[in-house]
Amino acid sequence: MTELRCRKTDTSEGATGEDEGQIEPEVQTADTKEPVNTEEDEGSVSIGGDGGDKRQKDEGQDAHHKEEESNRPESAVKRSKSSSASVFLQRLVRVFFGFLAAVACGILYAAYLSAYHDRKFWFSTRQELEREITFQGGSGVYYYYYKHMLTVPSFERGFYELTLDNRTISGQTINAVERLSLYPELITSYIYRVTDSQDFVEPIYFYVGAVFGLQAVYVTALFVCSWVMSGTWVAGMLAVAWYVINRPDTTKVDFAIPLRDNWALPYFSCQVAALTGFLSNNISSATEMFCYLTMSVTTFTFLLVWEHSHYVLFIQALCLFLLDSFDLVPPRKQKMKKGPLVARVMKLFLHFHLVFTTAITFSYLVKKLIPVSESDFILKFLEVKFGLNTTTDFITNFLMCQESFQTPSQDLFLRLTQASVLPFYLLVLTVCLLSTLQTIYRRLSGQPMKTNIRLEDGRIGEQPEVIYHVFHTLLFGGLTLLFDGMKYLWTPYVCMFTAFGVCSPDLWMTVFKWLKLKSIHPVVLSLILSTAVPTIIGFSLWREYCPRVLAELSDVQEFYNPDTVELINWIKSQAPVAAVFAGSPQLLGTVKLCSGSAVTSLPLYSDINLLRRTEDTYQVYAMRSAEDIYKILTSQKTNYVIIEDSICNELSLNKGCRIKDLLDISNGHVIHDKGEIYSFSKHGRFCHEIKMNYSPYTNYFTRVFWNRSYHVYKVNTVISFQY
Repeated sequence: MTELRCRKTDTSEGATGEDEGQIEPEVQTADTKEPVNTEEDEGSVSIGGDGGDKRQKDEGQDAHHKEEESNRPESAVKRSKSSSASVFLQRLVRVFFGFLAAVACGILYAAYLSAYHDRKFWFSTRQELEREITFQGGSGVYYYYYKHMLTVPSFERGFYELTLDNRTISGQTINAVERLSLYPELITSYIYRVTDSQDFVEPIYFYVGAVFGLQAVYVTALFVCSWVMSGTWVAGMLAVAWYVINRPDTTKVDFAIPLRDNWALPYFSCQVAALTGFLSNNISSATEMFCYLTMSVTTFTFLLVWEHSHYVLFIQALCLFLLDSFDLVPPRKQKMKKGPLVARVMKLFLHFHLVFTTAITFSYLVKKLIPVSESDFILKFLEVKFGLNTTTDFITNFLMCQESFQTPSQDLFLRLTQASVLPFYLLVLTVCLLSTLQTIYRRLSGQPMKTNIRLEDGRIGEQPEVIYHVFHTLLFGGLTLLFDGMKYLWTPYVCMFTAFGVCSPDLWMTVFKWLKLKSIHPVVLSLILSTAVPTIIGFSLWREYCPRVLAELSDVQEFYNPDTVELINWIKSQAPVAAVFAGSPQLLGTVKLCSGSAVTSLPLYSDINLLRRTEDTYQVYAMRSAEDIYKILTSQKTNYVIIEDSICNELSLNKGCRIKDLLDISNGHVIHDKGEIYSFSKHGRFCHEIKMNYSPYTNYFTRVFWNRSYHVYKVNTVISFQY
């Protein structure tokens, strides 16, 4: 029932004479007699018995708003609808151009990678064999399976052969799909076959193009992630610029295209971008559901294509665990219909993600490491890594000497500083971390988190997506300080996180709130700085690095390895098809790719059994007798052994990490005298002695090929003792 009252307005001190004594109507409805508290409980979730009361209040509020709208003048309603449509149109235009810029950055980066790769390796002018040799670091073994899937009569037949593969590692039948994570090759070869792409593109170009396309998705996801957090797509462009400038520390795609990292990390980037949007407060239920589905698909794909994805997801689960432990993920606003359901789904996802990734990580560890004779291998490795113990074990010391497991050099931080990333990163991280600690303190004190944070509040640490990325960058940054290989998971998000910070008015407003700035309006100044600082940074980067990037495309480089080409041609023309080759894992990866011959080991450092076989094969560079080497090679059913002069005659300042030094330490052929280390044995170094062509080496081995870099010896099946 509507009640009409008349009240006389108070005469203010500065009121005009026309306003004095003016009578104005006051409309009051029965629904508005009870005060409605919408300020404190705006972001709370109704649970238990309060749900019915809340719904009744919401229905009363809706009826009240409808009655108010009915009492409004028709012109006011039209203006309100027109204003809402205008705001929606502006937002739609901003989103459209933002996504257009993100996609354009991704396409330009893929085109740049393609042009740079072609100029570096002369890829378009090489023959097929020379192109395959450019897959460095032993990564070419993955491309071999892609070629194999294109040569078999049917996809089903090829998949069956890979699950029961006895033509890769001598004396073993393996499930190559599971052991080598060959799902990218399976999917790519399937698409190549069903689309009849052989009519207009070569297989190797299709494969390389697929990887470069994923790199475009990678930078697009970084763009979107920075854009979602800052609210401006200028941050996305700055993140992509920093990513490209710091390419040696953000990606391995320059020198080893088929590596699992290059296939997997784009999916992880999409998952992080979706998680960032999922944690944001100012999104709709439909957007939340889209982010949830994207997270599910990308997480599943990430697990499939990379054998180390379990560890990465475990670290991410720790970040979400910290969010959940401190209750830093506020429920959705109460005015959203299905708000409680969305909040519960989000809570359920956080718990599920944590439990799921923790479970699969430990099950992966048990599956991969416990059956091995040395079940404490990881513990031993960590003890040696942190200086708590020493060991003579070859595999442990061999992994310690790999660049990925060493501590990063100062050059990494120097490069990041020269590109202006590191100074601004430290500034952004400091502000966000301190604000996050304030938020944690308020939550522990019982204060609720605000969901409708305004710019003038100056609380960047109360945004859940910002808190997550603070934990994310701290954990991965700490691991990068221990292992250089972790920089490929840390540096791209350093670029993204820094770009978000310098472009975010909330960050500058938080600083001014702490400083209690009064001379200039802090909101205006924060808006100015969030535009001026990235503009200055972008201009300086354009001026300094744009000529360098263009120079990389114009400089004519040459990558040519005639000795390796000659070796592969000899294997393909002279060696039997069923021959088994032994050598270094990197070289064996190339041999397997180009010739298809079986090998004794592969360049997989996550498989302890293959590492043991690698140790046995490397004994050709140790101080062992010809008889010992012959027994080792015949136990692996080796027909030919390849000795590399680059390993046998290796000269390095870091003597402790040379292959022959590691073997001497493992075999007990090291003598310490007055602080110096000397190698001593009654036998000479095998790789040197066998080149002398005297007995007993000629009794066991026959040299069949040699050039400046390689010596190939046939392992005699019949031993002839000639002196």
